[in-house]
Order: sequence, then C-alpha cells, then structure tokens
Amino acid sequence: MQRKTLIRLLAATACLASLPTWAADAAYPTRPIKIIVPAPPGGAIDIIARVVGDKLTTSLGQAVIVENRPGASNNLGTDVLAKSPPDGYTIGIVGGSHNINKFLFKNLGWDPEKSFEPIVYTHEVPLVFAIYPQIPAKTLPEFIAWMKAHPDAAKVATSGRGSAQEMAAEMFRMASGVPMLLVPYKGSSAAAPDLLAGRTSLYIDTVSAIQSQVKGGNVRAVAVSTRKRAASLPDVPTAEEQGLKGYDANTNGGFLAPAGTPKAIVQKLNAEINAALKMPDVRTKLEAAGIEIQGGTPEEYAALIKSDLVKWGKVVKEAGIQPE
Repeated sequence: MQRKTLIRLLAATACLASLPTWAADAAYPTRPIKIIVPAPPGGAIDIIARVVGDKLTTSLGQAVIVENRPGASNNLGTDVLAKSPPDGYTIGIVGGSHNINKFLFKNLGWDPEKSFEPIVYTHEVPLVFAIYPQIPAKTLPEFIAWMKAHPDAAKVATSGRGSAQEMAAEMFRMASGVPMLLVPYKGSSAAAPDLLAGRTSLYIDTVSAIQSQVKGGNVRAVAVSTRKRAASLPDVPTAEEQGLKGYDANTNGGFLAPAGTPKAIVQKLNAEINAALKMPDVRTKLEAAGIEIQGGTPEEYAALIKSDLVKWGKVVKEAGIQPE
C-alpha cells in the first residue's frame, strides 16, 4: 500500500509541476508582443510586420509592437531575436539575408536553423533585372551580348554585402559567363541614382523597390529572377525563360521565434498569421507592394530554410566569397 501511495504522490507531483507551463501556453498572450524587424522601415519585411501585426493585435487581444533593429547586414536585429526569452512575447520576421549571412560572417552568434523556431513562411519577393534605359537591349540575352561587347561598362549595382540581390548578381555572373564588376551600395536608395545616371548598367532589386521606376519608364526591366513571372510585372519574362536554365533567386522569409519557444505558442501564432495573410485587405496591401504571399506550416518553413542554405552555400563557394 505504501508503495502504491508513493507512486500516486509522485505522479500527482509531476502533473502539478507541468501545470504552470501548460496553463501559461493556454492563456497566451497575456501581455504585448514585440516583432523585431532587423531592417529599416519601409522594406518588405517591415511592411509585412506592420500589416500582419495590426491584425494580430485584434485577433490575440494584445498590442503587437514592431521594433526596427537594423544594422550589420540585418545581423544586429536577428542576434537580438535569437537571444530573447523563448516565451512568445518577442518574435521576429526575417528576409533573404537570413539564410545567406551564415556563409559571409565568421562570428554571427546565431545559427539560422538552431537558434530559432520557424513560425510561418510569409512571403517571396521576386527580383528584377533593371538596366540603364539608354542601353540598346530589350531582352536579357541582348543585354548579355551588350555587356560582352562593352566589358568596361559591365557594372552591376547590388544593395550591399550579404543581400539576396548580391547573391542573385553572383548567380547571374556565373550563369551568363560575363566577367562583370559587382558594385555594392548601402541599399536601394543609394544604388538607384547611379543606375539612372548610367554609372552602372544593371541593378538587381526587389519588385517592391523598383516597380515604380520600371512602370515610370526610368529603367528597363529585362527579366525577373524567379521561376514564374512576378504578379505585379506579368509582362516581364523570367531569366530562365530567356535561356538561363535553372536560374532561381528571390528574397523570401517569414516569422521566427527564439529556439525553445513552446510548440503550443508557435502553433497558435502560425494559425493567427496564416489567417491574417488570407484577409482580402492584407492581400491587397502586400500585393500592391510587390510581395507575393505564401503561408503554411512551421515544418514547411523549416524545410525552405534548409533548402535555401544549401543553395546559397553553393553560390558563395562557387563565387569564391570569403567570410569576414
């Protein structure tokens, strides 16, 4: 009898010990939630964080606050997220550089897979090959031929080290066989003026950042970087359609939580964010910015991160880029 009584007491104690965690997860959230954006205001991930954050404020019944933490090729804010308490009250949204920086920086302090719990894959933003409009090329093959004939002018602007734009340019250099010069800038606002002035020949940038210049006739779009055409620029063919077989580059990303965040909280956030992404007003706002909405399970986002790490690791290796 004493042995049975002891077993029952131990079982009851174990149940009580697990009760606070279960109860906390079930009641979540009970206070405001912070979304860390490791980039300046105005970009794709900032837009998504604010539009989705507004919907989460309503559906979760707690304020959702967006905090921009730009710097160090998006590593600063991502590091803050990785080291935040895994309680669901600090989450973040990342873009294309998240799966690239592992190969470009020696001492990140975080790992794109091990340091986070994927919540949901939110978006893909196609990249546009925008050329100086005075160049007599209407298609990507014509532009490649022009660069081969004018090697001194084969200058490609990128929006900085570690960006998806830089990796797309490296992929283009290898796929085309043109020994072009990559010129890094600190973001789109710095790179665009030199393209408009003809100091560079090509700039590969996101649809959201460059589409107004394309539609205004200030630059000429000769290709998009993804396997399918961009919804906001349907008349612009893909690079693969024009002969660069297998070419596929974009900036994508989604919401993450620090590693160790309870699965129940991750699943709740996943369900609420997926619901927000399906709302007509959310879709209208994001699609107007050139953002192609995704969605799905945490497991699907984890698989995408893994496959992107393989892809970008190969590009960095073949391009001979050395980590800093």
